[in-house]
Amino acid sequence: MAARTAFAGALNSSADRHSLFDDAQGLVAGSMLAVLGVSLLSSAGLLTGGTAGMAFLLHYATGWSFGLCFFAVNLPFYYLAFRRLGPAFTVKTFAAIALTSALSEIVPRFISLSHVDPIVGALFGGLVIGAGMLALFRHRASLGGVGILALYIQERFGWRAGLVQLGFDGVILALSFFVASPFIIACSVLGAVVLNLTLAINHRKDRYIAM
Repeated sequence: MAARTAFAGALNSSADRHSLFDDAQGLVAGSMLAVLGVSLLSSAGLLTGGTAGMAFLLHYATGWSFGLCFFAVNLPFYYLAFRRLGPAFTVKTFAAIALTSALSEIVPRFISLSHVDPIVGALFGGLVIGAGMLALFRHRASLGGVGILALYIQERFGWRAGLVQLGFDGVILALSFFVASPFIIACSVLGAVVLNLTLAINHRKDRYIAM
């Protein structure tokens, strides 16, 4: 009886609160979309902003796997997440990052993109990653790093997370001149703009209140 009650509670959601099942599918779906977007960017030789952008820089500069770089660069941000946004957010964010890192290593074995035009890759990759991050944000999680800072600043000061992240992304993409051509960087900027506009337009605290 107790097990049945616990199972029912895990499935029971309301207008202002996600169930455990809601959060689980949101984390999985958001991570899957993020990995698909990263695959599009990587196949086009592009970069992006945030901790994913830092991971791309390390990946291109060192040859280490993207999944390993992405997991590593996010480690310092968990303390901020725990102190400012709470343990639930931190645990879900850690799960999303770990899942995204693992899928980044696994998915290329099953999906091979032989040619992706940089402009098309920027448009579709930015949009798909933005959709994935939007799913994570709406379940009180993120892909770490800059996303954590952006969400904290939005909740603390009311600045839109997408626009805050766009500013950070500009700095990261400026560093890309050390590893990429101006055309690739221009396409990467286009992808970052698409990604962050997707967040800025679709993620507002006053429009989505579910926890």
